[in-house]
Amino acid sequence: MLLPIGDDNRDRKITPVINYLLITLNIFAFIYWQRLGQDLPVTFGYATVPGEILTGTDIITDTKVLTDPYTGQDLQLPGLQRTPVPVFLTLITSMFMHGGIAHLLGNMLFLWIFGDNIENSLGHIKYLAFYLLCGILASLSHVFATLILGQNLLIPSLGASGAISAVLGGYMLLFPTRGVHVWLFLFFVVTIPAFIVVGLWFVFQVLNGLGTLGGEEAGGIAYAAHIGGFVSGLFLVKSFIKKAPRRKAWWNA
Repeated sequence: MLLPIGDDNRDRKITPVINYLLITLNIFAFIYWQRLGQDLPVTFGYATVPGEILTGTDIITDTKVLTDPYTGQDLQLPGLQRTPVPVFLTLITSMFMHGGIAHLLGNMLFLWIFGDNIENSLGHIKYLAFYLLCGILASLSHVFATLILGQNLLIPSLGASGAISAVLGGYMLLFPTRGVHVWLFLFFVVTIPAFIVVGLWFVFQVLNGLGTLGGEEAGGIAYAAHIGGFVSGLFLVKSFIKKAPRRKAWWNA
């Protein structure tokens, strides 16, 4: 088990205020807006639903009551809620919501470690644009994978994972040999090049995606969004890099 806990930030020249802001917004949304995930109308109303994105219409379904075959206990499965904003905006609102504390903490750990380096390379505004654009592309990857593979179009998805996957893709391209400190087997801390740490993470996403695509997403994890976000970040990050000011030739000085 490899758990990243930090990286080499000695060359960072700016305070990553946008990265801090994104982390704060995610935590705020989960605690205050989602009420620690207990506010189901908000959670289901602002999540991305593939069927809604494909049709451009808000879809509302009834709550179902299921009986646990082992305990005999009745369980309520909430239906899709009314979306108070145009459904296409859920491609953005869903990026700041999470399904549980573990989901939130895992995503914020990766964003904390890898996001500041990308912001340092792109600058504040371009980093924000990169994060949001790739997050949207990641969600669209999930939407179209769901359609093409015949999965349930009414299962909502949420979380910052797609955008953070793009951050990882950009990180691996820009800093392939940078040392990443990882917790190995919960006993040792070692430093490993980023291309190994992030590469293993991506292989894990692909293998899990191959195991779930064509059926329902395992454990509610939208692996297509992870893969789509990573590829988007890999291909787009260089187009967002700050251009160094051109030096004037001596004859134009």
